[in-house]
Amino acid sequence: MPKAYWGEIKDPVHGYVYITPTEKDIIDTYPMQRLHRIRQLAGSEYVYPGANHTRFEHSLGVKFLADNILKNLHISQKVTEEEVDMTRVSALLHDCGHGPFSHVFEHLLLKNLHKSHEDITSWLIEKSEIADKLSKTGYTPSEIGKLAIGKANKPDKAFLDQIISSGVDVDKMDYILRDTYHTGAEYGFIDVYRLIHTLDILEGNLAVELGALSALEAFMIARIESFKSIYFHRMGRAAQIMLATAMDKANNELGLTSFKTPEEFLQLDDYTVWSALKKCKASQNIIKNLEHRIMLKCAYERTFYEKDDMVSNLFSRESYRTQIRSEIAKEANVDIETVTIDVPTVPSVPYHRAVMMEPTEIPVFTRSTKGKRELQKLGDSSKIFETLKGFMNIIRVYTDEQNRETVENATIKILGNIPYVTKNAF
Repeated sequence: MPKAYWGEIKDPVHGYVYITPTEKDIIDTYPMQRLHRIRQLAGSEYVYPGANHTRFEHSLGVKFLADNILKNLHISQKVTEEEVDMTRVSALLHDCGHGPFSHVFEHLLLKNLHKSHEDITSWLIEKSEIADKLSKTGYTPSEIGKLAIGKANKPDKAFLDQIISSGVDVDKMDYILRDTYHTGAEYGFIDVYRLIHTLDILEGNLAVELGALSALEAFMIARIESFKSIYFHRMGRAAQIMLATAMDKANNELGLTSFKTPEEFLQLDDYTVWSALKKCKASQNIIKNLEHRIMLKCAYERTFYEKDDMVSNLFSRESYRTQIRSEIAKEANVDIETVTIDVPTVPSVPYHRAVMMEPTEIPVFTRSTKGKRELQKLGDSSKIFETLKGFMNIIRVYTDEQNRETVENATIKILGNIPYVTKNAF
């Protein structure tokens, strides 16, 4: 039977997003309303002035797309009404655990608490006022807390997790559309609705029909291009590094990771933490520089498409990066604090797994005229995918303006000659 909707919210990306009374009650909770004060792409506004959208609108978009998948004719027959409602609510709540400045806060969580924003999301769903709202409407908070991060692990229902967390999940679909819309850095047309229409379930897993191959390839290319042009843009990353450093320096005084209750964590948002960082002696100079757009400068950049022991160590081992950083500072005769090595695998990089695509990440299938479905290898049908799935490792070294040349020369001596194309950039 048709659902009773409370009303609709106008979204600039998807149009009208219809919400149920239960979803309206959840949206009105403090943990969800706080997301109005958590920017999606903190730091990117220094490059793209329109990039001031928030986790709140992204959460609505993810719920909207999850609902579209669940209405897909091939999938709607394989889910109960209860599973549909659970997935919609879980999609809505999937990002409620983000800290101030979104992914920039992630390194602080991992470093000091060995937790990610997904851990905090489950914690808030189970322990904050959200749990009360869920319980009153018949949901089990612990189940929603797991499904919201794609870890419900229901027998024969892996696709429910994959709707929220997979190679073609609604999270990626929404943030690629939304982030390119707000930044203006749009690379071609991404037809996520075509992808959604051709999804089906094979052996309990979400899969894409090969009839939508062109839409899938466009989606994959958009992931790569968005990573290079938005999420790992040199200036945007400079701002994010500065914010991360400011929070790291101020953490002892401000206790940014000393929260014990959901209520204490929920007091942290972009506004409250920025104001606190401005007043804290350990971080106020960095914030002053950000406010005056005095940014870190990229002294060195290389992109690697091949496997190499040194490159692998730089990307996978923080201790190795610290050692190289020390050698660069010594060679340049500067304080080690003025040198930063940045790679896409550090946790503060938004969507730092965006360029790492494995052959089995996106299952695809063909459908015969009689309706028989057969799993295929994506690489056999898409040369584009075979090209994109390899290595793309970017290494950058940042420093301040006055030390840029000496740090560049020192890094070249230690890591190798810088490609000519990046010498005049930024």
